[in-house]
Amino acid sequence: MIDISKDPRRTEVTTPALMFQGTCSNAGKSILTAALCRIFLQDGLSVAPFKAQNMSLNSHVTRYGEEMGRAQVVQAQAARLDPDVRMNPVLLKPSSDTGSQVIVMGKPVANMSVGDYLRYKPELFGTVHGAYDSLALEHQVMVLEGAGSPAEVNLKHHDIVNMPMARYANAKVLLVGDIDRGGLFASFVGTMEILDEWERDLMAGFVVNRFRGQKSLLDDALTYTHAKTGKPVLGVIDYLANLGLPEEDSVSFKAGLFDQAQGAGAEIDLVLIDLPHISNFTDFEPFIAEPDGNIRLVRTPAELGRPSAILLPGSKNVIADAHFLQDSGLAQEIVQGAEGGVPIVGICGGFQLMGKAIADPHHIESNGESVQGLSLLDFTTVLAEEKTLTLKSGTHVESGCTIRGYEIHHGVTSGCGEPVLQFSSGESAGVRSPDGQIWGSYVHGIFDSDTFRRWFIDALRRKQGLAPLGQVQASYDLEPAFERLADAVREQLDMDQIYKILGL
Repeated sequence: MIDISKDPRRTEVTTPALMFQGTCSNAGKSILTAALCRIFLQDGLSVAPFKAQNMSLNSHVTRYGEEMGRAQVVQAQAARLDPDVRMNPVLLKPSSDTGSQVIVMGKPVANMSVGDYLRYKPELFGTVHGAYDSLALEHQVMVLEGAGSPAEVNLKHHDIVNMPMARYANAKVLLVGDIDRGGLFASFVGTMEILDEWERDLMAGFVVNRFRGQKSLLDDALTYTHAKTGKPVLGVIDYLANLGLPEEDSVSFKAGLFDQAQGAGAEIDLVLIDLPHISNFTDFEPFIAEPDGNIRLVRTPAELGRPSAILLPGSKNVIADAHFLQDSGLAQEIVQGAEGGVPIVGICGGFQLMGKAIADPHHIESNGESVQGLSLLDFTTVLAEEKTLTLKSGTHVESGCTIRGYEIHHGVTSGCGEPVLQFSSGESAGVRSPDGQIWGSYVHGIFDSDTFRRWFIDALRRKQGLAPLGQVQASYDLEPAFERLADAVREQLDMDQIYKILGL
């Protein structure tokens, strides 16, 4: 057990630090961290994000082949920095309801149950401290993100990401609450009641997030909260729809990121299979902005309909998800769709599912079993002990479009078929059917390319007898989104007070 009764602050690193913690998960900590990174950058400061421990199925690979949470990658982009595993030294990727793959400083350590991880956790604080110190020494200000809530009484005694991290960094804490969920002011006051005295001393104030309506209606509640806790509300942030930034994890995904009403001009109907262990669903977020393409989740055969294409996403437990496809009846429907000419595309785990079989001899995701795939393409996959983590760039063979992305997988796939991608290194990757209608690849981020995404949609348009649009319709460039976010948050957050709190 981590002893948080001692004050673990160090004196050699004095970089000013601001930390966003939340009344709950998905309160908006990640996006506000990105916003402050961009605001500080706009104001001429060298800034870096930091989250000691992230639990997410969305991850990214750095240029050094190290794996980190996608949210910290987005925050790094907001600060115009290369993604760096020091920004997220511990990443947990859930593989079941009670276990996760533990990734430390970008490399997988082991698959652990909750109990195993709690016993391992005391070793991590030193690693977390070292990562933070090294990063903070290179920057003028740090923006930290917590996880969940600091008031989870069953978790506080072994917490390494919320108040203990704030104390170590000597960070001023802003508690963020999602007013859209209701009960916000009770959560603010209740959180303060649960915190220890030293934790309350670190709290600088509150941020009301995702507000819709007339802000003057909150005046009494803001006054009450200040009087009750002695801490001010430093901002009321509007509900910011359609930010155009990648979502952090499956919370937003399951809450309906892709369950949007089809637009009037959306002739192309893309179906994304909602695997129980879906990961890196951000591969398909770029489609949301396309005016002629609608992307929707499918969880049962009855929901499939007659789509323009079926998309198979990544999976953190491809063995279990192969069983899900068979047991749910989706496997049969997907195969019948392919036989009827529906294009099928798979990325990473979804690519593995398209083959004949998947074996797990090293017990990476199962007890060593092998499962049948969809047999849409002529290859088999074996889950290897060593994890592949690499950036990739090259050309999509059929379209000629330039592709940049990354690979994160245990699978080693062997078989035959036409290659999908040709890399600058001379290697090829992916497998496609002779007619090109069925294809898959390990490369995440392939649809981030505006030109390739438009080529893909236009190919579907031609198949449906529609004229191709020919030109890029939506840009996945995140820079305008960061600027819009920073402008909105700067206007609604008391930045003067925040700078005063930080001594800047």
